[in-house]
Amino acid sequence: MSDNEKKKGKAPLKTLGRTLGFVVKSYPVHCVVVLICIIVTAIVTARGTMFSKELINDYIQPMLDGTLSQDKGFRDLGIKMIFIILTYGAGVLSTFLLNRLMVYVTQGTLKIIRDTLFEHMEKLPISYFDRNERGDIMSIYTNDTDTLRQLISQSVPNMISNVSTVITVLISMLILSPILTLTALIVVTCAVIITRTLAMRSAKHFRKRQKNIGEVNAFVEEAVEGQRVVKVFTHEEKIMQSFDEKNEKLYDSTRLANGLANVVMPIMGNLGYLNYVIVAVVGGYLAINNIGGFQIAALIPFLQFTRQFNMPISQFSQQLNSIIMALAGAERIFGLLDQPIEQDEGYVTLVNAKEDENGNLTECEERTGIWAWKHPHSADGSVTYTRLCGDIVFEDVDFGYYPEKTVLHDINLYAHPGEKIAFVGATGAGKTTITNLINRFYDIQKGKIRYDGINIQKIKKADLRRSLGVVLQDTHLFSGTVADNIRYGRLDATDEEVHAAAKLAGADYFISHLPKGYDTEISGDGANLSQGQRQLIAIARAAVADPPVLILDEATSSIDTRTEAIVQRGMDSLMEGRTVFVIAHRLSTVKNSSVIMVLANGRIIERGSHDSLLEDKGVYYTLYTGNKAN
Repeated sequence: MSDNEKKKGKAPLKTLGRTLGFVVKSYPVHCVVVLICIIVTAIVTARGTMFSKELINDYIQPMLDGTLSQDKGFRDLGIKMIFIILTYGAGVLSTFLLNRLMVYVTQGTLKIIRDTLFEHMEKLPISYFDRNERGDIMSIYTNDTDTLRQLISQSVPNMISNVSTVITVLISMLILSPILTLTALIVVTCAVIITRTLAMRSAKHFRKRQKNIGEVNAFVEEAVEGQRVVKVFTHEEKIMQSFDEKNEKLYDSTRLANGLANVVMPIMGNLGYLNYVIVAVVGGYLAINNIGGFQIAALIPFLQFTRQFNMPISQFSQQLNSIIMALAGAERIFGLLDQPIEQDEGYVTLVNAKEDENGNLTECEERTGIWAWKHPHSADGSVTYTRLCGDIVFEDVDFGYYPEKTVLHDINLYAHPGEKIAFVGATGAGKTTITNLINRFYDIQKGKIRYDGINIQKIKKADLRRSLGVVLQDTHLFSGTVADNIRYGRLDATDEEVHAAAKLAGADYFISHLPKGYDTEISGDGANLSQGQRQLIAIARAAVADPPVLILDEATSSIDTRTEAIVQRGMDSLMEGRTVFVIAHRLSTVKNSSVIMVLANGRIIERGSHDSLLEDKGVYYTLYTGNKAN
């Protein structure tokens, strides 16, 4: 067997161990009680089966031979029956308690797994979401997590119960007849080998099935979001064909997985019957010839034990589908949990500050409108405070999303407090990438980025991003009221501050005319609003955060010309006194920028004011006027 095959063989066991680790860690006491209940049930079953031998040897046969009077025999049997009834009562109580506990443990564990998944997902870098489709990620929360429900509530308890049953039954069988036990084990061993072989072959198809389900979910989500585009270009047949191809793959993987798993149960059933017949024949021969002291009275419980011994294997084969499918889902769950989280080695934090008459900054709890970078120095243990002004510098910055491909080359720029820096250029030139580096969605490979003189790698990412207001080209609104979505920029903002931010962005007019004004519910990512209205709310969200640095990535791209004029006035007020980075295709919106930088192929090829760039008659001149450059 190759190393890869050995690893694949161990992978399901490792996955099962991690899954059970969630259960045991979350509910240790409950798991101990469940284990006790399972063991009690197994012992009760074995004790009840052994009673049939006692019934024949100790009561029925002696009364028939006359060595035991019927009065005494039935009196002793009655006492014994009371004990057996109490024993079975303990088994019933254990089974009831087991089932009730497993419902509680299962649902609680699934909740913990979903919470853990979501908490971990929030710590993942943006690059993870660039590489993975949203529908596939959502499938992990829904379909893959749901597959664990039956594994935890039924399959795992049954497996433990089966192990307990096998142990107790095997001990009982050995007590009755070691020779007959060996005979039964030969057939059982064949059954185990067959089950293991089929399980390993079907496991890879179940893993593929879970992956195919994620792909189908992702495609459906994409198709639902893009229905307008599909209908505009009349691509219904094309998208149906694409869906059919993905659905066909899901069909094939499911058919192959279930096809292999489903043949296990009838094979195990027939082997069980075969084992029963062989044990009956051999047992009869041993009893007739009195070999090893084996009595015919022992054959009845032994045959029952044979059925009980075969039952765990049959139950395992019946649950093979759900077990393998659950483990395939668990692999995807742990695959997400094993993704490396976004690293943050920053130690400079953003704090509220107040300034004395000498210009010295001190940290304070209340919001003063003055922010400072709290910079501890490990060398001497001192702490310095630097006022947050919004001075950003790029020094010889190179960056690539992948190490082998650099997309930004030797970027140098200086944005002083209050300046408006505009980036223009063709799609893919690197405009948005530069802004993504400022908030450290990605880390650079070469050079330095300084924020108020501090290397941004020293600043905690949460504090860095809290100092930046961002308005993206693709707006995203959350389910909730209009006010809630604006307040997302600063959760402690008052209603008055929310209204002021909306007025500043030019959104107050249309919000006031909504059915419930600021209390109007938004759903479906703002489907009940126009694209321009959604963009205005996003701008108001940035305004309420009141950041010293603004990043406007095509912030007015979805707004008509008339609305743009309204927004621009609000934007001018919002940008006053702040460092602003603007990405725009409408060059009319960047005319008043302090510096305009023209990018091409990840390099800054021109920089200057609007007028100076027009005088140079270079690339910017061509973009703005449509005339050819010199």
